[in-house]
Amino acid sequence: MFKHPLFTKIAALAVVTALLLIGLGLIADVVHDRQRYRADAARSVAQSLAGPQTLLGPMLHSACVESWEVASGQGADRRVEEQRREFRLTAMPARLQMQTAALMQERARGLHKVNAFNLKAQVTAQWASLAALVPQGTVKGSRLQCGAPILMLAVADARGIRMARAQVLGLSQDLALKPGTFHPVFTRGLHAMLPEALRGQADPLEVSVDLELLGTEQLSIVPLGDTTDVQMQSAWPHPSFAGRFLPAERDLQADGFTARWRLSSLATTAQQDVAQGRRLCLADTDGSAIEGEVESASGAGDGRRGGCTDSFSVAFVDPVNPYSLSDRATKYGVLFIALTFVAVGLFELMGRGPQQAASATPGRAAAGRVRVHPVQYLLVGAALCSFFLLLVSLSEHLSFGLSYAVAAGACVLLLGYYASHMLGSARRGLPFAAGIAVLYGLLYVLLQLEQTALVVGSIALFLVLGAVMVLTRRVDWYGMGRSGGADAAPAPQGAA
Repeated sequence: MFKHPLFTKIAALAVVTALLLIGLGLIADVVHDRQRYRADAARSVAQSLAGPQTLLGPMLHSACVESWEVASGQGADRRVEEQRREFRLTAMPARLQMQTAALMQERARGLHKVNAFNLKAQVTAQWASLAALVPQGTVKGSRLQCGAPILMLAVADARGIRMARAQVLGLSQDLALKPGTFHPVFTRGLHAMLPEALRGQADPLEVSVDLELLGTEQLSIVPLGDTTDVQMQSAWPHPSFAGRFLPAERDLQADGFTARWRLSSLATTAQQDVAQGRRLCLADTDGSAIEGEVESASGAGDGRRGGCTDSFSVAFVDPVNPYSLSDRATKYGVLFIALTFVAVGLFELMGRGPQQAASATPGRAAAGRVRVHPVQYLLVGAALCSFFLLLVSLSEHLSFGLSYAVAAGACVLLLGYYASHMLGSARRGLPFAAGIAVLYGLLYVLLQLEQTALVVGSIALFLVLGAVMVLTRRVDWYGMGRSGGADAAPAPQGAA
């Protein structure tokens, strides 16, 4: 049975398919390599400019020491030892308001482009009182000493700070800002020493900060106030909102977006997280967490990122990322090859050429029957594989849509020309090329879809399967096996 021509050809096609799958795997590796190169380029820009940013504050803190004496022994053995306790007082703003505008700046490393932003923020923080900065002793008769109250504003990457100015309402001069925060956890940022006279005052305190901050690809903000109101606008038309909170209002236009977050401390644990020293993390668009200290955080069982402070973020993503789209396209490569081989097999099975003599041209049986050699299947599959390599290489220099059109058009023309000779006439080659063009068009539609790609692809595959079943409904498969395999003519089976 295994010496039968039909099974010999099936075995040959299996070998051809395996070779093509190896080729697709190599092309997929090329796409992944280019993705890694782009990630390396983004890291290179971040190392030279500034990385993704997280903004925390302003808030007030003060380092304090409580000391007391403990006596032990009696008489000549009596000794007095000093004991001390170090602690930190923090005062979160009762009201935090931010007006921000992000100006996009495209940076590049070689062929790879990275979205950088220049954030200009006007931040206003209000404290109803500073009673939280008044130290309370835990031991009777202890001595309390505290450093000056410090106003701090923390960021994930302090290299991005281009300009900062802070002022306390009621004071005529700007505060003297210095690098660092003097906070043991949120070390990167800026700070200003406040007058000791402000500690414990019952009157409200209001501070305004003007900040210019550079970063790449993503901005996160910690909702630190009892009430937090953040407004953001940018000319970037493709924001991706992530983190623990989505904006309460947003308006997406072709020329940019505006968004507004209004949060209450009743809905977020940001204040407790900061008090407990949880790290600043970047809310990645795929749901993972990247800490500001370049350490990853695992997800917690309640859906929060373990060890990370509550925050919300905006990622300035490029929706037409050629590498991610090329990667998605290569995943359809096996389906492309299978459908094309089915189409060639149908031509070979169903097609009849002009009745010719025994001197028929190559690619035809003596009686006019279309025959396709496994090497021809291999060449057709290789042409299909080359499309994906053309796509990723061209998309590094041209827009993705134009790259797709050029690569698909070149492959359709090549396959149409080759199929006209392989199948014996342009009358068969042109429909074959048209079918390949439809496949490329369907793939492009699937790449543009995200939520509905599965249902559209499933329906299309079902329609193709239905067409194959209708076209082969009269084939006598047992008769083919008895009469010599794929070269035998189909025999009717029942009515249409």
